[in-house]
This record gives sequence, C-alpha cells and structure tokens, in this order.
Amino acid sequence: MTDLLSVTDAHARLIALFAPLDIEEVPLAAAAGRVLARDVVATRAQPPFAASAMDGYAIQWADLVQGARLAVVGAAHAGARFEGQVEPGEAVRILTGAPVPEGADTVLIQEDVERDGDWILVRAASDRGPNIRAAAADFAAGACLAAPLRIGPAEMALLAAMNAGRVATRRRPVVALIPTGDELVTPGEEPGPDQIVCSTSYGLKAMLDAAGAEARILPIARDTARSLTAAFDLAEGADLIVTLGGASVGDLDLVRATALAEGLALEFHRIAMRPGKPLMAGRLRGTPLVGLPGNPVSAMICGHLFLVPAVAAMLGLPAGLPPLLRGRLDTALTPNGPRAHFMRARVTEEADGRRCHVLARQDSSLLTELAAANALVMRPPGDPARRIGDTVEFSWFS
Repeated sequence: MTDLLSVTDAHARLIALFAPLDIEEVPLAAAAGRVLARDVVATRAQPPFAASAMDGYAIQWADLVQGARLAVVGAAHAGARFEGQVEPGEAVRILTGAPVPEGADTVLIQEDVERDGDWILVRAASDRGPNIRAAAADFAAGACLAAPLRIGPAEMALLAAMNAGRVATRRRPVVALIPTGDELVTPGEEPGPDQIVCSTSYGLKAMLDAAGAEARILPIARDTARSLTAAFDLAEGADLIVTLGGASVGDLDLVRATALAEGLALEFHRIAMRPGKPLMAGRLRGTPLVGLPGNPVSAMICGHLFLVPAVAAMLGLPAGLPPLLRGRLDTALTPNGPRAHFMRARVTEEADGRRCHVLARQDSSLLTELAAANALVMRPPGDPARRIGDTVEFSWFS
C-alpha cells in the first residue's frame, strides 16, 4: 500500500489545484445561496430612529401614574411621525414601528389605557418597561457584514436592512459531470438486458449544486477514446471536470489513458481509502480534472470528501475535509485493513450522547444503504476491532 496516498495527503494535493473564482456583482434578490466576496457596510442605522415596540400611547415617564388623565394631541404610525413634541400631561397615539415623538420616553400599551375622545385614562402603571426600540439597536451605520460567507435567508434579510441593493459574490463554479460506460442509459430510457441506469451523476449534481456550484451532466461517454475525447471537448469552459467510472478493462484505465493522451498532468491516482481507492486528480487543458470510481456509493463518498471542498475552495471558503465528531458504537466492528474506511452509518442524538449505528451492508453499489445513512464513520488504517460502546469518529453525510 506504499504507493497509495493517504486521504489527507490526497485532499491537500487536490485542493491545491483550485483557487477562488472571479467576483461578480448581482442584484440582492439573486444573491441567495451565493458566497459574499466583499464586505458590506451599512449606510444607516437599524432602526434609524427610536421606534415604538408596541401599539399604545407615547408619553413621558413621569405621567405613568395610575388614574392620570392625559390629553391626546396627535398620532404616529410607521412611515409617518408626529411632528410636534410631547409635553407633560400629553399623549400621542402610536403604532408599532412608528418613530417615538420628541419629548416622549415611554410607550404606554393600549391594554393599560381607557380612551375617552381626546383623552386617555391610565388604568395601570405597569413595570413593563418603556416599550421603545432604541435607535441603532440592531446595528449602527458603518456596521459590517464580513466576507466570505454563504448568503442564507437570515443574511439576505440583513443585507436588505443594510440597504445593499447589489452585492459582490463569487461566480458559481461550473462543474462538468461526465458519466462513462457502455452499460449506462439515461434515467427514463429503456435499459438493454445488460445495461443499468446512470444514477451517480444525478446524486453528485444535487450534492454540488447544494454546495454552491452549477453542475452540468454531459452525455454519457462510451467506452472508446473517441467518445471520451468528445466529452472532454464538451466540458470546455468548465471550472472542474469530473469523470464517473472507467471502462470494463479496469478502474479508470481508459479514462486515464485518454486523458493522458489529451495532455492530462496527473497529480495522483489511487488513494488509501475504501470505498474510493481509484480516485485520480490532475489538470486537463488547464482545468482541474477529478476521476471518480464507477460504483455509485464510492463516487458519492468521494464527492462528499473531495468535490464539495473543491467547490468551497473556488468560492473562497474554507476547504477542509468534513469535521470529525465523536459518538458511541451500538454495533461491534471487526478490525480494519490498511485503508481508511468510511462506513455508512445512522447517528442519533441520545440523552447520554450520540449513538452510531453502522449499517450491516457496506457494499459500494448499494444506494439504498447510502440513502439510509446520515453519517460516515471513519476508521483509520489498521483500526483494531471495536466493541459496542467504543467511541468512534464520524462526519455527517446527507
């Protein structure tokens, strides 16, 4: 196994092939899911004025006396302030979000008031507080939302409140997925007696799109150098080329040979992990190329460990391996061999910690088992036999 790279070494060498992509400005409405590439600075405070937190009456604190009778001198609501000043013995009808009038320092909630024409009677002098949101309580003018970060729903709302009409984001990486093999047909087609439905490219597309890429599934490349070369031509302009599977003559043999003939600068081929040993990476015509194994589970796990971090690197985000957490086994495990083993597992949160149930069937062709898993238990090379209750490391997988 001395010719096999470790997972960490392969990951480091693969990520070194990538750099952050160029920056493009997009309208805020189109920014969801993108990665913010430049800091955004608020041009005004939020709220920009002291605002009422309740429906009620703006008064002076000294008038908050049970039985006090106050004159209603005006009204304020969101978008239309009361232009005058509140004097002792006066009240201004105010609605939630309205600017608090000058002279007022308290909002008496309407449940504590009895209205009689242009007068109110304070029925209860409660200790509920002033019911006022201070100016800049959320953020001040000049507040910064720092890049890089992925823009989710909360960030979208914050950017809008900061009055950012357009934001600078990293361009979405374009990933060309090339399924290979005479045995494959596209979903929806009628397979021949010796064919199977192409599945991995659809799982990887979902994975990569969720990571922030724009994955494109190219036509199936058949097991000829000519067909593979045509597929490489179709991938022109992509930021990453991913081949799925090889040929019946051996793991990635035809893909590697054809890519080398087309100028592939091979970085590595084969790593010390299972599933996923035949992984390869390099540059083809200046573009990073990753060759994934043909078994669907192997390809999906390699996508989780290597392709998702590659997308993160192109988006200017941290691009490490998925973080490892700890949990307790509820299944015994036999000793591991010389390769790191990423075992499909179901992890649940229990009162005394996380419980790791390693699925019984670990064959790398079983998509049902992959769909049932929500985690990968990582066993290092040479890991000894494990008993129920032992602590193991895992990463989330979905």
